[in-house]
Amino acid sequence: MIIQKINVFACLTAVVGGLALVACQAPQDGMATADLGRQDAQTVHGAQIYAQYCVTCHGSSATGDGPIASQLPTPPADLTRLAAANAGQFPMEQVMAKIHGYPDHFHAEVMPQFGTLLDGPVTDYVDASGASVKTPLALLELARYLESLQQG
Repeated sequence: MIIQKINVFACLTAVVGGLALVACQAPQDGMATADLGRQDAQTVHGAQIYAQYCVTCHGSSATGDGPIASQLPTPPADLTRLAAANAGQFPMEQVMAKIHGYPDHFHAEVMPQFGTLLDGPVTDYVDASGASVKTPLALLELARYLESLQQG
């Protein structure tokens, strides 16, 4: 009897956990599936990070129309136009630096620093100069997701 209860509990936990995972990977309000861009694992995880930390200000469309955007002293950036504003090239290093911030230092903008929230496993990222830089994997995943959203 106890074993049956444990098995039922395990099955329910697996189903609920699976549904939660599917919900996290589903597009957010107003975000079409095509907006998810490349569907590789890093981009999908980057979309989950975006949904958790960025939607409130930048909105589900990433255009700066989040639920609290109108209450901020500086409007959030339209994250779909970063490449367009940079001669068609996505400014990967600048985006990662902006997101990460400068931990333990004063961050003079409305944009919070997320460096400590994105700490965890690191990966090698080859920057524009060809140097290999140890980079938090979550930070790189979020930046790659933003890169996949670029328009015009």
